[in-house]
Amino acid sequence: MAHAGSAVAGNGRGVAAVTPRLRLTLLGVGAMNSPRYPPAGLLVRYRRRQIMLDGGPGAEPPGRLAAWLVSDDRSELRRELRALAEARGLLPRVAAAAIADLRIEPHPVTHTSHATWGYLLRIPAASAVWAPEFWAFPAWAAGADLMFAEAAGWDRPIRFARGAGGHMPALQVAGQAREHQVGRLVFAHIGRPSLRAMDAGQSLPFGEWGLPGRTYQLPPRR
Repeated sequence: MAHAGSAVAGNGRGVAAVTPRLRLTLLGVGAMNSPRYPPAGLLVRYRRRQIMLDGGPGAEPPGRLAAWLVSDDRSELRRELRALAEARGLLPRVAAAAIADLRIEPHPVTHTSHATWGYLLRIPAASAVWAPEFWAFPAWAAGADLMFAEAAGWDRPIRFARGAGGHMPALQVAGQAREHQVGRLVFAHIGRPSLRAMDAGQSLPFGEWGLPGRTYQLPPRR
């Protein structure tokens, strides 16, 4: 995987080509019914175009979108997401998308009794993962430069009824992300147990808390 600061070929006129940057802005980091944050959502910007991942009321993208992609097309917010997307002439869906050499591809995650997904975002110089909900750490996220991940629970898993999956706790996600050589980990689906840990001053062994409005760039500026 290429790293920031790699040499960029010139344009033939003695001027180095500008490396396009992938800009990823968190519009929300809340788990369902969060008392503090809008629902988890990521605005992807590349070469003057935009794609939205998840989100919902309070986590709504400004401007025109090329696509609105979702991790779970049967989520509790599906009606609200459909209304928001339709107002922009789009349908929220699980799908692949591309802008120039940016590729956004859905990959399955273990979360609940029906199919759910995360997204792998790749440009030639870097990669990012959007996986806001999962019960088992997604192996396909290994080696990502940046990962937005699950934190509905803090130190204990949240199990769904009848063994239908659930949420991996933030502390376990941190350990798994480190083992899978994730470069930077951002918790972007923060539930009440994690909010209580934050308020109590509990520290993360790896990773950081996401904040609505914060933008992350790939490759990062040196």
